[in-house]
Amino acid sequence: MTDQDTAPETTIPKSKPVFSQDPHRVRELAERNLEMAIGRSVRAFRRQQGMTVADLAAVTGLSIGMLSKIENGITSPSLTTLQILSHAFSTPITSFFRGFEERREVQHVKSGEHLEIERRGTRAGHQYHLLGHIGSNSSGVVVEPYLITLTAESDTFPTFQHDGIELLYMLEGEVKYRHGDQLFHLEPGDSLFFDADAQHGPEVLVKLPARYLSIICYPQA
Repeated sequence: MTDQDTAPETTIPKSKPVFSQDPHRVRELAERNLEMAIGRSVRAFRRQQGMTVADLAAVTGLSIGMLSKIENGITSPSLTTLQILSHAFSTPITSFFRGFEERREVQHVKSGEHLEIERRGTRAGHQYHLLGHIGSNSSGVVVEPYLITLTAESDTFPTFQHDGIELLYMLEGEVKYRHGDQLFHLEPGDSLFFDADAQHGPEVLVKLPARYLSIICYPQA
């Protein structure tokens, strides 16, 4: 018997995903907030006009490195620089500060005060409670959080299909949930995260009543 035959099996550790944002980061200085707001505005205007950073550098005479620092909130642009950018975008200088001045929305919905709604394409017996709604916002993303309850009278045809991505989190009961050509058995504590453009929905109601959170995200129009 060779050493190769007796060598213990080794497992390759799974690499953890690395995310670009730190959810615990706190911006401590108002000046930093202002730089970030200006940077987001510059990036948004540039993208709206279909320009790359190199294109903007060619139009304004500013270096690519400087523009990158401005967009990422690393440096505070001078009034002269802002004036050059305002000419390039054909927008007033004050438009760069709107993101800093605008009010950030927040909603608190008390237990029992959730709004019951009828979503387009809702099947019979699917009870939707909207947990909050923020319309146009600086993130460019719309989020719709729902608490969904299924009962014995609920339809089980998986006919939902829409833009964006969706997260389900099972709270109570059990269902077999269809996504495309796959079927997932969801129990309390399970989650399902998916591209909502594929046909999806609860196909088998295993244990009722069933309740789960559904959070849908899609770009603002």
